[in-house]
Amino acid sequence: MVESNVQSGRVRKFLSYYRPYLRLFFADMACAFVVSATALLLPLGARHITQNVLQANPGDALDQIIVVGIVMLGLVVIQTLSNMFVDYQGHVMGAMMESDMRSDLFEHYQKLSFRFYDEQQTGQLMSRVTNDLFWLSELYHHGPEDLAIALLKFGGVFVILMHINMTLTLIIFLFLPIMSVYTFYFNKRMNRALMRSKERIGDINSQVEDTLSGIRVVKSFTNERIEKQKFAYENARFVESRRAGYQSEAYFSAGMNAFTQIFTIAVIIFGGIGIVNASLDLADLLTFLLYAGNLTEPIQRAVNFARLYQEGITGFNRFMEVMEVAPDIQDSPGAVELTDVQGNVVFQDVSFKYSENQSYVLKNISLNICVGEYVALVGTSGVGKTTLCTLIPRFYEVTGGEILLDGRNIRDIRLHSLRSNIGIVQQDVYLFAGTVADNIRYGKPDANREEIIEAARKANAHDFVMSLPDGYDTDIGQRGVKLSGGQKQRLSIARVFLKNPPIIIFDEATSALDNESEKAVRDSMERLMADRTMLVIAHRLSTVRNAHRIIVLTDNGIDEQGTHDELIARNGTYANLYHMQLRM
Repeated sequence: MVESNVQSGRVRKFLSYYRPYLRLFFADMACAFVVSATALLLPLGARHITQNVLQANPGDALDQIIVVGIVMLGLVVIQTLSNMFVDYQGHVMGAMMESDMRSDLFEHYQKLSFRFYDEQQTGQLMSRVTNDLFWLSELYHHGPEDLAIALLKFGGVFVILMHINMTLTLIIFLFLPIMSVYTFYFNKRMNRALMRSKERIGDINSQVEDTLSGIRVVKSFTNERIEKQKFAYENARFVESRRAGYQSEAYFSAGMNAFTQIFTIAVIIFGGIGIVNASLDLADLLTFLLYAGNLTEPIQRAVNFARLYQEGITGFNRFMEVMEVAPDIQDSPGAVELTDVQGNVVFQDVSFKYSENQSYVLKNISLNICVGEYVALVGTSGVGKTTLCTLIPRFYEVTGGEILLDGRNIRDIRLHSLRSNIGIVQQDVYLFAGTVADNIRYGKPDANREEIIEAARKANAHDFVMSLPDGYDTDIGQRGVKLSGGQKQRLSIARVFLKNPPIIIFDEATSALDNESEKAVRDSMERLMADRTMLVIAHRLSTVRNAHRIIVLTDNGIDEQGTHDELIARNGTYANLYHMQLRM
């Protein structure tokens, strides 16, 4: 029952993409009907000339031939124009539907939480947006058109031939059940092969994305040969999956063509017998041959539809696999917009684990971060410092307990409003391809140039930006590859300055920087903390000596907290970490 509901839902979703283009769709189908009708009428013109003109030999035979010829030429012109409309406008309709689906999928990707992306490969997700949807556009356009023309021609040919000679018609169409069984069997084989093929191309995309993203590591370790081997392995798996698909497709196409030839042979043999027995005349045999040849196109269209259906429906199923993933973090009913945020953050008995079968990363954490307080989180790797901070903007949902912002449970706040009031500077800075100005403006898309420059000044970034070839209009490359680590970090801080949120989270923002860059970034951080609540995850303890409060996390939760001097005097976990770093 559940599976039936899922399938009916998918059918409705599939058909819904026709809705904005119904006028174009019906025009396309009308032209397809005209194409079928003209194809059925043309052999009747030949039959009329053969039977009523050449055999009867009336006095105006030449005039009749000319008139019928002109009518047939007119039908060819109409058929050609209709074919052009179907081919052009139909493809445009398919492309627009593909674009709509791609937009829906991309929008849905952005609704899904970090938990979803933790378990997915980027290459597979890209493959669903590109390769899978291309075949869907072909199915959306050619599918109904091919099916309609095939059915109309088959039906029309059957009615016309039954009218001419019932016995010969039934002999020809007796082959159809055998052809149907053959088609069904190889369609299933094609479907399985195509599904594997789509998975394999996704694996290739993942491998290419992984290698190119880490190309500097690859080259530094001179491991190009290893990456080539990994790619060759995925490439070979793809070829093998396509080989199986092509084999099934070859059997399918060759078999259908063989059936078409059998139709023609059957007409010649049984039609010849009919002429010998005087149950069929030569004009009717010629008409049968023309229509037998006319069966070739609907069969080819049926073959094409079957191929497109298998290609498209496997792509659609992969599309729906993602679209049916409900975002696990959503606005709750009645969620509110934040106004006049102060920045008081309270953790009340918070616990968290990434999945049911994993152990807790955080267990029963209670913490009160006051408005305007500068709090540092320190501790060894893996104790949950970053995890604790990602729970505040609800990148992940707490497993137990609750987090309050200005006394309100963050579950009761609209996600967009919550995250708009939180600025995050990460250790692994992500800058987008584009200019310096574009990347700073990401913090406030409608910011003008003066606001961008002011934010850069506050982040100690203005001087180095002006030394770049085109200043703020300098293209920084993919992920900012043309900048140093410290420069990228300062641009990310400028981005947060421009956003101007009441709560700031710094996630080990200086751990990978040299001393000079660290000082510039630390100065920017301290300038940014004015009148804001700030959480800093620190690897280098020297960077947080001025924190109002330092919280030391261990595997058992909050071990100790206080100012730098208080914790040093206590001679506990923090003092041990600090003295260990001094000795390094």
